[in-house]
Amino acid sequence: MYLSPADKSQSWLSWFLRGVLILLFLILFAKLFEVQIIKGEYYRTLSQDNRIRNVPIPAPRGKILARGGEELATNVEIEKRVKFNLDGSISVTDDLTGATADEIIPDYKRVYPLGDQFAHAAGYLAVVSPNQVGTIDPNCPEKGPRVSGMLIGVTGLEDEYQCQLMGVPGEELVEVDTSGHEVRILGKRDPIPGQDIKTTIDYGLQEEVAKDMGGGKGAAIVSDPNGQILAFYSSPSFDPTNIVPSLNDPNLPLFDRVISGTFNPGSVFKPVVAIAALEERAIDKNFLFNDPGVITVNNFSYRNWYYTEYGKLEGQINLVRAIARSTDTFFYTIGGMVGPDAIARWADAFGLDKPTGVDLPGETHGLIPTPEWKETVKKESWFLGNTYHMSIGQGDVSVTPIELNTYIAAVADNGKICQPTLLLNSAPNCHQINVAQNNIDLVKEGMKEACTTGGTGYTFFDFGQKHPGLTVACKTGTAEVGTNGTPNAWFTLFIPADKPQVVVTVVFEKGGEGSSVAGPVARKIMDYYSAQLTTE
Repeated sequence: MYLSPADKSQSWLSWFLRGVLILLFLILFAKLFEVQIIKGEYYRTLSQDNRIRNVPIPAPRGKILARGGEELATNVEIEKRVKFNLDGSISVTDDLTGATADEIIPDYKRVYPLGDQFAHAAGYLAVVSPNQVGTIDPNCPEKGPRVSGMLIGVTGLEDEYQCQLMGVPGEELVEVDTSGHEVRILGKRDPIPGQDIKTTIDYGLQEEVAKDMGGGKGAAIVSDPNGQILAFYSSPSFDPTNIVPSLNDPNLPLFDRVISGTFNPGSVFKPVVAIAALEERAIDKNFLFNDPGVITVNNFSYRNWYYTEYGKLEGQINLVRAIARSTDTFFYTIGGMVGPDAIARWADAFGLDKPTGVDLPGETHGLIPTPEWKETVKKESWFLGNTYHMSIGQGDVSVTPIELNTYIAAVADNGKICQPTLLLNSAPNCHQINVAQNNIDLVKEGMKEACTTGGTGYTFFDFGQKHPGLTVACKTGTAEVGTNGTPNAWFTLFIPADKPQVVVTVVFEKGGEGSSVAGPVARKIMDYYSAQLTTE
């Protein structure tokens, strides 16, 4: 059959077009195969993610309660708005302008009814950092991974009991349309609230202690002899709902002076020196000392405070009188007789060189120096003058307020030393120090006389008249800081003296004289506490 050139050209074009169509069909088929078969699961997941959103539901955090059930940390429910973004993500905002009902979700704001009056013990919350998102707290893996926006405890009880207080967030599966509007709820998992914790804190006493400290730089702690903390306050304090103004404050309001501040104790250290001298049999109850006012060693003079301030001598005194009058020359002498190593051993027995183990993060401990320590750390020899300074709680001796309070509680309770705690109904963790009862009795008698006429604790001389039947045992402390610094002011006590129910320690950092600065604060605290006893 003959085909003209025009027919041949038309036939070739027809076959070419057919080939192109077949090629396009093959390409389309290959693409459909890739989309439906090879990447089908991927695209189905992508479609599902764009259609279904996971909305987290915050869990209310457990409350922190005082021993009477009053709220120390609690929650206020607030409303937030959830927005479904077109890229498949969600955003949660405080701006409720124009929000529809199905865009409103609940959230919780942490509040602290006592504000800065309980901030250091309560602690505060902060949002988890980006590198923490998705990680699991090793202390409570059952709570699941941390999620973006979650609040966690940073300090205080909020941190210590994070696992109990933190709840488990819930989740809601929401179907949305292509415009990002909710279509329906596909499923919901309810959040599990955190557990409440009840503390040993006496709500009214905590308020009183914070008020009485008056913003002065220092610390105060009140406990019972078994270690239950009734009040806990570091000053200056901060707002636990907004710590930003405190970050650059030169007074360091975020610093917890109760458990992390170390201070020269001064004369409040003397009772343990007396116990060391008695237990090591360097002296006994019949030991008498004639105060010279000044002891001179190699041209160095070590004076008694009474001689320095008034030019007077104490005369002949025994141990009880020396504690009551806080006679430095007496303690220089018995300290030299017993030696620094024995003093350090007994200070260790009363817990003055290690953390108390209180259930709060960030606790540090003081220092009880020894000749070996000085040689190792300072590369210096130990001299008799170092022993003299140690014997009156000066030199390198330092303690935290909670260590000091724990040691005085052990004196009050005849050598039973207990770990401090803020958790109510926890079993007391105590052990007995091997110390003779008659030696403890001598020290307690001296502390009782310190708060009666003629002692150094003059703010309590009339306490028995105002509160009949209640006797006080106390010790004042004025600890020099450097050569020209204002001394740390200490006052510690227990009441009733014969059957102690409460132990109090107050310190003002570079505050002045213990009896005149810390003493009046301790008296206000005890007036409040004793008034509560009589009304119960």
